[in-house]
Amino acid sequence: MTLRPHNPPLLSVKDLRIAFGDVQAVHGLSFDIHRGETLALVGESGSGKSATALSILRLIEREGGRINGGSIRLGTIDPVEITTLPAAALRALRGDRIAMVFQEPMTSLNPVMRIGQQMMETLRLHRGLGGAEARSAARAALDRVMIPDPGRRLDQYPHELSGGLRQRVMIAMALACEPEVLIADEPTTALDVTTQAEILTLLRDLQRDMGMAVLFITHDLGVVAEIADRVVVMQKGRKVEEARTPALFAAPRHAYTQELIDASPRLGTGAPAPLKGARTLLEVRNLSTSFGGTSLLSRTAPTPVVRDVSLTLGRGETLGLVGESGCGKSTLARSVLRLIEPTSGVVALDGTPITGLSPKALKPHRARIQMVFQDPYASLNPRMSIRDLVTEPAFLHGVARGSDRAALAADLLTRVGLPAEAADRYPHQFSGGQRQRICIARALSVRPAIIVADEAVSALDVSNARRITDLMADLQRTEGLSFLFISHDIAVVERVSHRIAVMYRGEIVETGLTNEVLRAPQHPYTRRLLAAVPKGAPLRLTGTPARAHPETV
Repeated sequence: MTLRPHNPPLLSVKDLRIAFGDVQAVHGLSFDIHRGETLALVGESGSGKSATALSILRLIEREGGRINGGSIRLGTIDPVEITTLPAAALRALRGDRIAMVFQEPMTSLNPVMRIGQQMMETLRLHRGLGGAEARSAARAALDRVMIPDPGRRLDQYPHELSGGLRQRVMIAMALACEPEVLIADEPTTALDVTTQAEILTLLRDLQRDMGMAVLFITHDLGVVAEIADRVVVMQKGRKVEEARTPALFAAPRHAYTQELIDASPRLGTGAPAPLKGARTLLEVRNLSTSFGGTSLLSRTAPTPVVRDVSLTLGRGETLGLVGESGCGKSTLARSVLRLIEPTSGVVALDGTPITGLSPKALKPHRARIQMVFQDPYASLNPRMSIRDLVTEPAFLHGVARGSDRAALAADLLTRVGLPAEAADRYPHQFSGGQRQRICIARALSVRPAIIVADEAVSALDVSNARRITDLMADLQRTEGLSFLFISHDIAVVERVSHRIAVMYRGEIVETGLTNEVLRAPQHPYTRRLLAAVPKGAPLRLTGTPARAHPETV
């Protein structure tokens, strides 16, 4: 792509300042994005990336923040000053000239409206389409982002889709009106590598066809290297570095940028050494789970989602489970915990079958196997303080009572990299990555034998993800904790997993020692997964490292 930076920018942010109460969250941020360009905004959770994105659409007020300085202008001829636009003009601009894909799709999709209704509403508002015409355009938008069976998806509700499919719906909605500027806040976080590659290709094709500008917010530096023309690095609300993408990875000038690059997972760095003689803690035998068709009045046949799955997990072992969005990974995890009742098969915990136990008999076993869910906001009660949230399992199982809960909360938060004083706050006061750490702290509260981690680090920036996976390794060494680690990030799976199981269309198609599966994959689907890993992922710098400059660039 040939950029012409001397032309007027399509979106210009100058000296932007954002505050939440008395806390200044963003300090004098400036950047420009030109037509047809992708600018990546990277940094740790809480660095101000998402606050910046919300401010461009003037949604920051809804989150308790305010713009207290600076300018945001849209357009190359007679640019519009967004910070002073009246409400009616903002409504006309959002979703039409500027669209946004949010980090957590379940907080953005209406849970009581069908997918088609939500998409058609946008098309009616901004394109004046109605009836069959709007439905046809909505179906075409879903098809554009490679959602299988788009006609059926239009009639489904958000909770009926996997996390990855929900994210693709959000992308389809954002692109439906062909905006001038797309703000993509972690748009591929919930996607497997094959779908991610397709979405990134789609964004590039749309830019070529429409000249669309993209503000791409992500913690995945491999994606940044693949898609971004320029990068802005943020730390604690300030811009510390800005450069063209190849130059940034070749010679980062700021120490914090170097830290982010060093923490980025890289495929091929090696897996933990295989365990020998580990006692089997979890055994799944011929497990199948189907949805629908269970009622006597149902006219539809059950839809199999998990098909005859068998696997084992040893004490102190991590088994990585990888596969496409919608392949059944999360359904398998919930079936193992009996949050969803399996159709057939056996789940045994430490030799005791738990699939046939009554709820009362199952309760003691639940303390031994805990789950960290994919969507942190959906699994945290917004009316409960963080102190009560992270200690609730311990309270329910009689592990912590009264004043013990405060001390336990402080210890758990510290262990996952949050300040102890965060215990007095509420979920909405944290970034997406911080909320995921809260969920991990909650799972640890009853000292379980097994943690089922469903995309547990997918919402975290690379440095915090590294801290969490290092914490998991420490827990395995000190307490013999076991993990069923579900992720679409194969490089992270490689780093933490002793063995890997590959899932495709509800079945386990390949399993084995991590290094062996990744070095010599046997199944065609495993080979396709590995081929889709971003090729532009930054490599660890070798030789004499570039000199890191502490000053702001």
